[in-house]
Amino acid sequence: MTGDEGPSYTVDDALVALGFGKFQILVLVYAGVGWVSEAMEMMLLSFVGPAVQALWNLSPHEESFITSAVFAGMLIGAYSWGVVSDRHGRRKGFLITATVTSIAGFLSAFAPNYILLIALRSVVGVGLGGGPVLSSWFLEFVPAPNRGTWMVIFSAFWTLGTIFEASLAWIVMPNLGWRWLLALSSLPTSFLLLFYKLTPESPRYLCLKGKTADAIEVLEKIARVNGRELPSGNLVSDHEIELQKIDNPSEDARLLSPRTNEIKHPLGMDSNLGGISSLSVLLSPKLARSTVLLWAVFFGNAFSYYGLVLLTTELNGHSKCVSHKLQTEKYQDVSYKSVFIASFAEVPGLLLSAVAVDKLGRKLSMSTMFFICCIFLLPLVFHLPEGLTTGLLFLARICITATFTIVYIYAPEMYPTSVRTTGVGIASSVGRIGGMICPLVAVGLVHGCHQTAAVLLFEIIVLLSGICVIFLPIETMGQELRDSVQV
Repeated sequence: MTGDEGPSYTVDDALVALGFGKFQILVLVYAGVGWVSEAMEMMLLSFVGPAVQALWNLSPHEESFITSAVFAGMLIGAYSWGVVSDRHGRRKGFLITATVTSIAGFLSAFAPNYILLIALRSVVGVGLGGGPVLSSWFLEFVPAPNRGTWMVIFSAFWTLGTIFEASLAWIVMPNLGWRWLLALSSLPTSFLLLFYKLTPESPRYLCLKGKTADAIEVLEKIARVNGRELPSGNLVSDHEIELQKIDNPSEDARLLSPRTNEIKHPLGMDSNLGGISSLSVLLSPKLARSTVLLWAVFFGNAFSYYGLVLLTTELNGHSKCVSHKLQTEKYQDVSYKSVFIASFAEVPGLLLSAVAVDKLGRKLSMSTMFFICCIFLLPLVFHLPEGLTTGLLFLARICITATFTIVYIYAPEMYPTSVRTTGVGIASSVGRIGGMICPLVAVGLVHGCHQTAAVLLFEIIVLLSGICVIFLPIETMGQELRDSVQV
């Protein structure tokens, strides 16, 4: 664009001009390692619970609470780190989360009793709640035309983490035990701390905060590494363009003048938004419908995803009602193999989402996958042979992996930069509530020989999630990211 003081360009214009190159690959690897470590910390719950139950003679509810405590921590962390990174920068957000996760994760390997293990795992959960910060940080470096594909590739790191953790557990658990698994699983997070100084701040975030010189410095670095040229002219943020339109509608191209700062900022543009202010923006008339529906989708996704991970062993282990002792023995027998096999369901799930996300759009892809998942789950209301049960759960998990992947692309695209990580963080927190309730309710029903009720509960939640997706007001495919909520 051009104006009285010469041409200007936005961060989006710059990213499109610079393309997706070596710089973004490095950002992808760094953020991806964070995603691998989060997946590992989540997957190990499938293995540590039964081992600790046998060691400390825990009840099924006490075993389930180990998983729920992690989700409770994530509930706090996802909101807190979202606010921190929207106020103080993406880098500070993931520095704190990586520090908390690595230290608490390593210390939990030395927990002498159940209470301390619960306490340390909940602190790990607080750290893991920062996952959306890394995904938002990576997203803000990706040019709009490539966003869907590269966010699916980013999600592949989660799958890599689940497969790696299942493999690690299969090797470590029978030979070294659960403490070694906890200690080894905390190591990938320390990689983030090791290379933290090399990470750049998001240019979109810097531009939003008025640090245009710093944003240009990062963009110039991207240009050097990618071997491309920045557009000519002055860098402006989207909200400056909006303010300039308000100030001078007849001269849309004029750059922001000093007195424009007196104009009322678009919603969510206050650079020091606190937690309550950010929440009020998310629930403002412009965003309320999207926010509430997104919360429902995240809840359904997390409840279904973690439920399917746990049910893979639960349904095979409890296909007939037997004594608790026999259940525990059967659980120990099948858990490594079943979880390892089921984790590979995420690969076709990712491929499916990669194909669908930029062809069908975010909304149609998600709703279709939710409804197909319902079809695969329905036969499980009956007791079926182990092979058929595993097959149906495998197919259902493909669908849920696809919806989970796409919702993590859709959510940061839907929110403006000013509240992006807070918005995704709170939605993720609501998802954590689903993950927290899941082992206590659904798995509890299977333990109590109520398989039909458990599966019907999943059916209802997956179906309602699909309906909520249909009513989401915005399709973000191919759209540029917004910096603010326009009033």
